[in-house]
Amino acid sequence: MNITVVGAGVSGLTTALLAAEAGHRVRVVAHRHPRDTTSAVAGASWGPHMVDDERVDAWAAASWRVFTDVAEVDGSAVRMVSGIEADPEVDATPRWAATVPGYRECLPGEAPPQYRTAWRYTIPLIDMPRYLDYLSRRLDAAGVSLEHRRVHELSGLSGDVVVNCAGLESRELVPDPTMRAIRGQMVETPNPGIEEFFLGNAIDGELTVIFPHPDHLVLGGIGVYDDENTEPDPMIEADILRRCTAVDPRIGGLPVIGRRVGLRPARATVRLERDPDDGRIVHNYGHGGSGVTLSWGCAADVLKLVEAF
Repeated sequence: MNITVVGAGVSGLTTALLAAEAGHRVRVVAHRHPRDTTSAVAGASWGPHMVDDERVDAWAAASWRVFTDVAEVDGSAVRMVSGIEADPEVDATPRWAATVPGYRECLPGEAPPQYRTAWRYTIPLIDMPRYLDYLSRRLDAAGVSLEHRRVHELSGLSGDVVVNCAGLESRELVPDPTMRAIRGQMVETPNPGIEEFFLGNAIDGELTVIFPHPDHLVLGGIGVYDDENTEPDPMIEADILRRCTAVDPRIGGLPVIGRRVGLRPARATVRLERDPDDGRIVHNYGHGGSGVTLSWGCAADVLKLVEAF
């Protein structure tokens, strides 16, 4: 089939790649280069966050299986990393956490005292700009073209099937007024030798995130609904550095070498379905803070819908 995928973030690239490697003729149309998308400024770790949908566990598990394989590929920018997730509430461990390899409850004193529940596991940790480059290389090898132009109307695109992976831009493109932005901000510093991740769930609306990569740390963060300012906020940056230093003192005094701000594309549930008004269109958007986590699972379900035409 001739398939046009709209959007060059992680959902669009993954959907296009899975369809192309299944033997379909695919092109990607997007006005942003992959490294200019929201996906490029994601943290990013595997784990369902800021998304509510009964299908999430299955999608996340399917993506997990792919990421564990991709982590073995040189240059993929995916690594399996051990670390701690913590929550200020008692008995807050999500049901999916216990299914992840290496899961165990943390021992007393293993997590910062402001968190009342903490657990350890091993997850895929992804260096997003480099991972998007990896996906782009695979798309090139599969013969997928990337057209840089803005799409104003899905129905006007050519192809047997049009797959909408436009993220937050679906608000105007579909249009879907239920779409909401969740602002995120993160900071990059050199890595002083930290090897394990830390993810502290919200205390007073603040997330504390330490994602270690071989040559840098990604520190965060925030999750603010309906704030669409994409400029870094110096006060938020200072607070991120303060919170992360409280978790690991080695972070104190490190220079800032990069800043990331992105708008997570959220809605009440993920929209993955054929359009009821135009059966030629399949939607795949609204992944909240879990675009990476759900990317391979959602792409597989899109492919099933496409091949059922």
